[in-house]
Amino acid sequence: MRKLALVLPAALLILALATPALSTPGSLSVQGEETYDHWGLCRTRSWGDNGFFQVSETTFRPAIAFESLGELKDVAWGVGQRLAEQYSGNQLAEQIFLYARNRVAYTSDLDQFGSDEFARNADEVAGEIESRGSARGDCEDYAVLLAVMYRAAGFRSAVVLAPGHAAALVHLPNYPGANTSWNFGDTGGWVWAEATGRTNPLGWTPTEFMDSNLAAYEVVDGENVFDAGEAEVLATAGGNPVLGFSPFFSMIFFLWLLSAFRRR
Repeated sequence: MRKLALVLPAALLILALATPALSTPGSLSVQGEETYDHWGLCRTRSWGDNGFFQVSETTFRPAIAFESLGELKDVAWGVGQRLAEQYSGNQLAEQIFLYARNRVAYTSDLDQFGSDEFARNADEVAGEIESRGSARGDCEDYAVLLAVMYRAAGFRSAVVLAPGHAAALVHLPNYPGANTSWNFGDTGGWVWAEATGRTNPLGWTPTEFMDSNLAAYEVVDGENVFDAGEAEVLATAGGNPVLGFSPFFSMIFFLWLLSAFRRR
């Protein structure tokens, strides 16, 4: 059996000692090859009951998003509300998107932390932006940050999972800038928020996902980190979403695990 590591890797130690906030981990613990925050969520693994995305063969849930909601609302929620005081409607949605797109530089976790995977919650990323003017992150960091900020600003939002990739969704019926819209849950009019590229506009769905049935989880304020919940089918508007999770979805999650988040 491996002994509990006594020293955090240097990059993670810096993160753990960053300016404290209500929903930052405060301290991180390394157990074997995995890193946990003080809520018991694994930051270096997406799958399993305590993985940051709780990925399984049948569903997923972006558990790490709920470290910045409910009683844990903090920096990211405040930024969303601040922007909502200045803008409204589609312009507000665009400003939230630009906040993440223009202030977070896409960086792999291997380059930033020396680890194949290390997820951060929305307040850790927003706190770095607010204190330093910019931050670094990969696709799940963008997705969680946007989902929380959109929810704070009064929009319905979700995290969508595709093979090896994650993004945010925001409910913007009839948004003119979208190259497609999505049906999700009980409504249509959801658009993709893909902020990983500096020239991406709000509403742009990558072509490889345009005609796919995917899975998404709506971010609802008040859920706890380990509350139960299941993802739902996401389908392009006009498409016919499958009922329940087909073998196709099992393949999505299998590919997600194999990818180890090594992506665009």
